[in-house]
Amino acid sequence: MTTVLITGGAGFIGSAIVEAALDKGWRVRVLDSLRPDVHGGEYHPHPRVEFVRADVRDTDALAVALFGVDVVCHQAAKVGLGVSFNDAPDYIGSNDLGTAVLLAAMAQSGVDRLVVASSMVVYGEGNYRDSSGRSTRPAARRVEDLDAGHFDPLDERGGPLLPELISEDAPLDPRNVYAASKLAQEHLAAAWARSTGGRAVALRYHNVYGPGMPQNTPYAGVASLFRSALERGEAPRVFEDGAQRRDFVHVRDVASANLAAIESLAAEGEQFRAFNVGSGIVHTIGDLASALSRYSGGPEPVTTGEYRLGDVRHITASSERLKSELGWRPGVSFDEGMAEFASAPLRAAVS
Repeated sequence: MTTVLITGGAGFIGSAIVEAALDKGWRVRVLDSLRPDVHGGEYHPHPRVEFVRADVRDTDALAVALFGVDVVCHQAAKVGLGVSFNDAPDYIGSNDLGTAVLLAAMAQSGVDRLVVASSMVVYGEGNYRDSSGRSTRPAARRVEDLDAGHFDPLDERGGPLLPELISEDAPLDPRNVYAASKLAQEHLAAAWARSTGGRAVALRYHNVYGPGMPQNTPYAGVASLFRSALERGEAPRVFEDGAQRRDFVHVRDVASANLAAIESLAAEGEQFRAFNVGSGIVHTIGDLASALSRYSGGPEPVTTGEYRLGDVRHITASSERLKSELGWRPGVSFDEGMAEFASAPLRAAVS
């Protein structure tokens, strides 16, 4: 029987992975600090879950949590774009130092398999083609263009760019502190694998949504913000012009991708491999807001023209590598997922 340690297993994605692993008949241990700025209400672990309440940087707790473990599924992290650059120390401490302490404890305990949660944000802007058909990656958008309502990136001549699906081989270009911390986690995992002879998989999540999303933290995803607004009887406020392209993937599909990655580590393969985790279907932020308004019977979205510096315009995934190499397939369609999410329970509000 596989024994898996899921760090951050009390969180939104971590909880879905716990449920999927239990359904597999695996032995599950969870390590989570239950940070009050993330977890509202009480946490009641499943009776079959061994729970260790501790920060991932606690070496004594890690020694206990790693005992008898076959594989670690590392979900513990501070997520979201952040409120300001003042968040940088917490991102780096939670995500990068936390990962380094975990990996050192794994090396000491002899646990040699790891799945780490990464993110689409490591790419920066998505992939584009210019008017000549050449693949290109635009520079970060300029404040003066955004202020003028010109949201789409342009080529060097000021011409339009055509957004495309991005593959794992695309250049990595993190453009905010959170993105930099996620890429550093990948580099740490790869370095650990080379140093110890272990094997690691990084899963680059695209826009994850579903039941149990955080309700009101400053770092909540856009799906949660729209859903929370509708629950208050307010119209979702859509930034820019709503045409930002994204890949929305259901949390149960993300959980199944983690299980596929865990199972792949039992076979021979590369020491480090990264996979996109997305639905493979492009939708816009405006599509998301409209679908949630429609399925909840709430007010129509309002497009504000506001923007957040550091947001990218278009980023959508090709998940072909995950499908072809690990046999994974998403099981929840956009409409099915949105209809469920429109009335699904959210994680309790934080104080």
